Order: sequence, then structure tokens, then C-alpha cells
Amino acid sequence: MAISRSEPAPSLHKDDLARPPFRRVLIANRGEIAVRIIRACHEMGMEAVAVYSDSDFAAAHVRLADVAVRLGPSAPSESYLRIDAVVQAALDTGAQAVHPGYGFLAERAAFAKAVEDAGLAFVGPPSAAIDALGDKLHARRTARSVGVDAVPGTLEPAPIDRPDQLEGILAEAERIGFPLLVKAAAGGGGRGMRRVAKAADLAAALVSGSREAASAFGDGSVYLEREIVPARHIEVQLLGDVTGRVVALGERDCSLQRRHQKLVEEAPAPGLSTEQRRHLHELAVRVATAAGLRNAATAEFLHAPDGAFYFLEVNTRLQVEHGVTELVSGLDIVREQLWLAAGRPLSAAALEAASRAAEPTSHAIEVRLSAEDPGRDFAPTPGRVGRWLMPSGPGVRVDTGIEAGDRVPPEYDNLIAKLMVHAGDRDAAIDRLRRALDETEISGIQTTLPFHRFVATEPSFRAGSLSTGWVPEHWDGAAQRLAAAHLAQLAVGLHAMQASRPGAPSVATPRAARKPTTEASHDGRWHHSGLEAALDRWPR
Repeated sequence: MAISRSEPAPSLHKDDLARPPFRRVLIANRGEIAVRIIRACHEMGMEAVAVYSDSDFAAAHVRLADVAVRLGPSAPSESYLRIDAVVQAALDTGAQAVHPGYGFLAERAAFAKAVEDAGLAFVGPPSAAIDALGDKLHARRTARSVGVDAVPGTLEPAPIDRPDQLEGILAEAERIGFPLLVKAAAGGGGRGMRRVAKAADLAAALVSGSREAASAFGDGSVYLEREIVPARHIEVQLLGDVTGRVVALGERDCSLQRRHQKLVEEAPAPGLSTEQRRHLHELAVRVATAAGLRNAATAEFLHAPDGAFYFLEVNTRLQVEHGVTELVSGLDIVREQLWLAAGRPLSAAALEAASRAAEPTSHAIEVRLSAEDPGRDFAPTPGRVGRWLMPSGPGVRVDTGIEAGDRVPPEYDNLIAKLMVHAGDRDAAIDRLRRALDETEISGIQTTLPFHRFVATEPSFRAGSLSTGWVPEHWDGAAQRLAAAHLAQLAVGLHAMQASRPGAPSVATPRAARKPTTEASHDGRWHHSGLEAALDRWPR
């Protein structure tokens, strides 16, 4: 068990445990994560305050909350990113705590500080920890100080404004080795990142990467990092309390990505031994303890072909993919966050989950259903949702804030639902995922559903042959889209032919009345929910 403790946990009176941690909590977010947190608040006997922009006035999180406050117009800069408006909404509604969710202001130290200065509890790491770990170079130096290897690279910002030091940067790049990456010291999501294959391209990459980083994060600092290929992206879920104790709840594999954005996550990471898990968890706890972590965070690593784990960064917030860890560990992480924000020590349930994290007994997989076209390089596809049918049954969980008829606005992230499955082992989880995806029906907008059906039937995914290069190596979106077009044309033609024959059985028969076919309905890729849906699906 990877646990660090700096002082004894305070004892609690039983009356303290009977009361909810807060009376009212403001959720500074939208969409599925706001719904997730509101539900946790209600289960714990607390009231929830929602905030919303003009685009979200009728959104699910607004309807579910006890109180809702308008922040402003649809643009995030005029609504969800307004620190002053969010803090004032909390004060005006009598909230005692603010949960930032993920994205928007979740990792802004200035927001956490504003919440703290207003006398409210911030449901996340303290502003000082966010400030320290939000700077990747500082986090890399912290890791080195406690003997944890970071991905080989520089530990100080590249002197972009000093042309006379270009020779020194080139020498450093040669030492690291090409190809390498220019990365932003602040923020993430691939913004400011540039791949450099040879020394002649380094100067231009530094300038363009710095410019994009400054635009995205207000900080143009960049540094150099070795490109490790093939590599797996594996992260460790952490919790810390006010006593200084930090625990690891397990790891997740997040290797399937496009443009450095995760598409599929699973827990535990396939193929690791118990010893490897214990070692990885211990590395993550060591870095988090050195940084003074409290509440929830995630330490991210690259797993190299030689078996080494290289530290990447710490995300000081709840992760999108926290649900798969919840399914495997049995711990409600959001509930634990709220107790920790109230100053309580880690619960007995959290300590017990950490004690068995290196020896998981089940497996969970999450796919991110997004309003994107996987046949056009995952281009955004906002619009109004038509049919919306989510799967259910044993071991299936769906986190979403979308209903039929809702509009997916273009101003925000494209994630519309997280489909998770849980089973006794990885093979069973993949089988369950394929079944759940086959039950899923979405029309009106193009989504990533075809891509996820492909993943669920791809032999290399089942074999656990994963890397951050898996998607470009296995997924040919244009070809898959063309195949789907041919199937749709055939479906329409069959429908027209049968419609012209009086008394002929319709191809649009209900799902339950159709005779199962091996090829059409179980290849997991373009499984139709009935030929009547052919024109609602890809292609549009």
C-alpha cells in the first residue's frame, strides 16, 4: 500500500461524522461533471448551487440543483471563467464550499485563492499546491528532489527572448536526443506542444510553441522533453488530507489519445505486475507528499518500453476518468473530496481501498462519447441531439448531462457522455463494453460512437497492445467513414425496394423482432439500430 503520513489523524466525535460536511455547495462547472457532483451533494444531505451561462439556462445541472445563478453570456470568458462572478454567486447563495469539477477554473490557483480569501472551502488542493504543481517545471524539479525520474529534458524555461543562447539550447537538445518535444510549462491538453525531429527545426518550434502557450495559458514558458515512443500513458489517483497523509487508490491506463486528448481509459492498467503497481503508486505518493497535496489529484507517468516509469505532471483536480477508479476501488471519490475539504482525515474506506490498490480484483473501462466526427480527424460537431438512448444492464454506468432534444453548444468542450463498464476481468469488461456500445443510439449529431465500437472489437486493444500512438496506427477514419457511407446507401436502397412491394416485411422492424446476424450486428463498428436509423448515423 502506497501511503505517506506526516502526523497522526485527529480523532472525530461521532456527531461530526453524522453531519454532512457542508450545508450548501456551489458547483463551478457545467455538463456531466456538474450533474455528478450535484448528485453526490444530494446523497450526502447537502444543497447544491448551480451556475450557468445563457447557453445552459435549461441544462440538466441547472434543473437538478437547489439554486441556480446566471453568470453571463455563453462565451466562457464572460461566464464560467469569471472568478469574481462565481465567488460572488457562492456568497450570495450562502454556499460554504465551492467544487470546481474539471476544466474551466479547476486548476487556476487564482480561483482557489479567491475562494479561500472569501472564507469558503475549496473542494480541491489548496491554492499554494495548485500554483506549485501547475508549473510543470516546478513539478519536475520536485520529483527530482525526492528521487523520482521525470521524462528526460530540461528543468528550466527555454530562454526564448535570448537569441544569443540558441547555441546552448541546441546543445541541450542534442543531449536529450531527437526527436523531442517542446512543451508548455503551464497548462496541458497539447497546447503549446511541438514535435521537433531535427535541430534545424528547434528555433521555430520554440517560438511558435511559446506563442500558443502564452495565448492559451497566459504564460509562454516552454521547455524540452524527450519523446518516448512507443510509450503508455499511465496515471495514479491520489488523495491527501490535512494531516499530510497521501494515499494512492490505483492506476489508470489512458494511452488511447488523439492530439494528446484522451479517448479511452481503463483501470487497472493492463499488463502490470503487483510489484510494478506498488512501485508506481509509491513514486506518485512520494511526489504528491513533497508538494503538500491535499484533496484529490492525479500523477501522470509515461511507461517506457524498457519498463521504466517517467513522471510527467500532477493534475490538481478531479479527473474526467475518475469513475473507472471508483468502480474498481468501490470508493466514491467525489464524496471523499467533500469530506477532505471540510478538514476531515481520510476515511477508513479510502485507507482500505488504498491497501488493496496494487492487487485489483476487477476491471473497468471508460469511453468518452463526444460530439466529434472521427471520420474527419475528430472535428467538433455541435448541434441538437435527436434520439438519445443510453445503455444499461449489469456493470454499466453512464455519466451525462444530455437528454434527447438538448443542444450541444459550440462554446464548450465536446464531451457529452462517459460510458463506463465494470466486470470481473478485462476480457469480460471488453465484452460488456461492446454490448453497451451496441445498445447506444444517438442521432441528430455525429459522435465518436463509431470509433469506440471499432476499439471494442480491435484485436490489438483486447491484447493490451497499447501506446499513445495506437489511434493513428490503427484508426483510418476516412476509410471507415467511406465504408459507413456504402452501408447507409445500401440500407436506404433496401428500404426503398421493400417499400415498393406491398405486404413485404419492413426492414425497419423493431430491434427485438429482427433476426440476429453475425456479420451485420456483431462486428461492433457500424452496428445499426435498425435500417430506419441509417440516415441519422454516419455519414451525415
